[in-house]
Amino acid sequence: MLGVRSRTRGDGHVPDQHAAEVTAAGIARLAGVGRAAVSNWRRRHEDFPKPVGGTETSPSFALADVERWLRDQGKLVDVPLRERVWQQLAAHPAGTVTALVHTGCALLLVRDRPTGWVQFAALSDERLADVLPPALEEVLTARFGLDRAVRTPLPAELAPSVPLMRGAAELAAELGARQAFEFLLGRHLDANPRQYTLTPPGLAELMAALAVETAGPGAGPGGGPGAGSGARPGPGPAPTVLDPASGTGGLLRAVPHPAALYAQDADPELAALTALRLALHGDADIRSAAADTLRADAFPSLSADAVLCHPPFNERGWGHDELAYDPRWEYGFPARTESELAWVQHALARLRDGGTAVLLMPPAVASRRSGRRIRADLLRRGALRAVIALPAGAAPPYGIPLHLWVLNRPGHDHRPAPELLLVDTTSLVPDGGRATLPWPTLQSAVLDAWNGRYEQGVSRLVPVIELLDDDVDLAPARHLAAPATGGSAAELDTVRARLDESLRRTLSLAPTPAVPARPAARTLTTVGELARAGALQLRAGGAGASPAGGPVLTEHDVLSGAAPSGTLPDGPAEDPVLLREGDVVVPVLGGGSIARVVDAPTAGAALGRNLQLLRPDPAALDPWFLAGFLRGTANNRQASSFASTATRLDVRRLQLPRVPLADQRRYGERFRALAAFEDALRQTGRLGEQLVQGLYDGLADGTVHPE
Repeated sequence: MLGVRSRTRGDGHVPDQHAAEVTAAGIARLAGVGRAAVSNWRRRHEDFPKPVGGTETSPSFALADVERWLRDQGKLVDVPLRERVWQQLAAHPAGTVTALVHTGCALLLVRDRPTGWVQFAALSDERLADVLPPALEEVLTARFGLDRAVRTPLPAELAPSVPLMRGAAELAAELGARQAFEFLLGRHLDANPRQYTLTPPGLAELMAALAVETAGPGAGPGGGPGAGSGARPGPGPAPTVLDPASGTGGLLRAVPHPAALYAQDADPELAALTALRLALHGDADIRSAAADTLRADAFPSLSADAVLCHPPFNERGWGHDELAYDPRWEYGFPARTESELAWVQHALARLRDGGTAVLLMPPAVASRRSGRRIRADLLRRGALRAVIALPAGAAPPYGIPLHLWVLNRPGHDHRPAPELLLVDTTSLVPDGGRATLPWPTLQSAVLDAWNGRYEQGVSRLVPVIELLDDDVDLAPARHLAAPATGGSAAELDTVRARLDESLRRTLSLAPTPAVPARPAARTLTTVGELARAGALQLRAGGAGASPAGGPVLTEHDVLSGAAPSGTLPDGPAEDPVLLREGDVVVPVLGGGSIARVVDAPTAGAALGRNLQLLRPDPAALDPWFLAGFLRGTANNRQASSFASTATRLDVRRLQLPRVPLADQRRYGERFRALAAFEDALRQTGRLGEQLVQGLYDGLADGTVHPE
């Protein structure tokens, strides 16, 4: 979005050069309508605000004028403060990231010098832009030092940001400075999903726990390679932690009660955002640098207690040619195709003796032949402590089951551990689904194994001597016998009995023969028309936090017919959309035809991303009638738009016939019966797959007799 510069509108009015602008999509979001409604308003209302920027095909409008018009029309009671601040930030003439940095500086001042901000806030915008830089310089230096990633903005740079900073301070009074910044940063990240590689919160918490909160193999009842390794015996003094590929700071933010946090990223904007995010999150000393870590290490003398890292994967241009004689390659010079092993050795070089590093790695690093000598040396010297296989969907790229490598820097009196901990959590995800991972279950399994409590088929200690063959293959699946899918023979008999019951139920629910009917002319209406008439409400799923940690209905749940299984990020995002019994939920991506009527057990869950909720007025619309017609293949085809990588459903264009409520209920009962039959088929299929795979496994491993 373009910011307003000094220009004259068609009516002769010269807008404020720093006024926030909003596009048609932003107006739709403010008013809770679709973009088509905004286009209709522009055509039908001569007093609708004129464009002040943008292009002919994507104009932008003055936010203040839009708010005034919406209120006058009764289409907006009040603009939520967080929405107004977001629109100001998104419309900043210097770009959203610069606006976020200025906002973070102001919020840090609000947090650390609250009385000083109260005095500043009374000044005019022009005066505030002049007096803020010295105050910001003082606060930024106190938190980040003189050599820092966050530069103090000049008065001319701050001038466009003053209204935004005032709004952010007001939002901080409502939510808190940290939560206000998290909301704005989160909204920016959500709006630019392909621009950033994020580490999900559940994974970040697991990595932080492995690095700084737990004792390591051998500390628990199972014994193991932790003895004499120099690992910290459980929680201790506040740690110093480094992330050499910090991105947006998600890993360091997961560290509980750190003494100091060091962050480095090649992108100066990300380095600045990370520094501000961490400073607002707690009181640890923060040092953030912007430079290519492998080529220009910003902290060459650091001896950290822990290193957390989600490095870039499969980089050919990581510095192979110019770094051949770098002293960090203590375990061998990585091949050009082994950039991840360069990051591993960089992490080890920045640890104190006995310190722990946890890195997220692509699975190929555990077995590529080009890295086998380095892997072997890491094993022989006791630097590699554990390899943990995660399910697909744990982190981007989401289609690959990534690994965690846990490493320990050997001290001078270090005795190499004779065993390596291998953990494979992929079997802990039911049905192989990866839309929403059960992070509490995964974390518990990994931390139990890390502390010496092993589980058959999931974790075990493998003698290093067994791994030092020609391949040095460290993939956990190669060394862990997966449990049979169906369990023991007795458990398979139970599955068989459940399958018999499910087959009988499915047969009883099978639809009666279809009765031919002559196609009749119908008067059709659209979901959009019904919404405008008040017969139903439309709500979109988003980034709101689930209430009190409650469940979230995800896109995967709707497609698979499962119970709500998701969670959404904590923090001050939009208020969640809570489901009610009788709501109809429709996925908007993928081009499939599916609609789910919310039942009593699902009611109360929050609506997840990429889902559209239709809440019918029961006096006008039967929910099962609505859901049934929304599932029509032809209906979905005519309401879908196609992009290069995805199909998107415009729910407002979906059609259904105009019929009396009594006739709707007749259709609704038939649609409800079809849905019950579909659920029974789905359950039968799952049980059948479980039984078949369990018998294959049992016959193969000898637990089931072939007779």
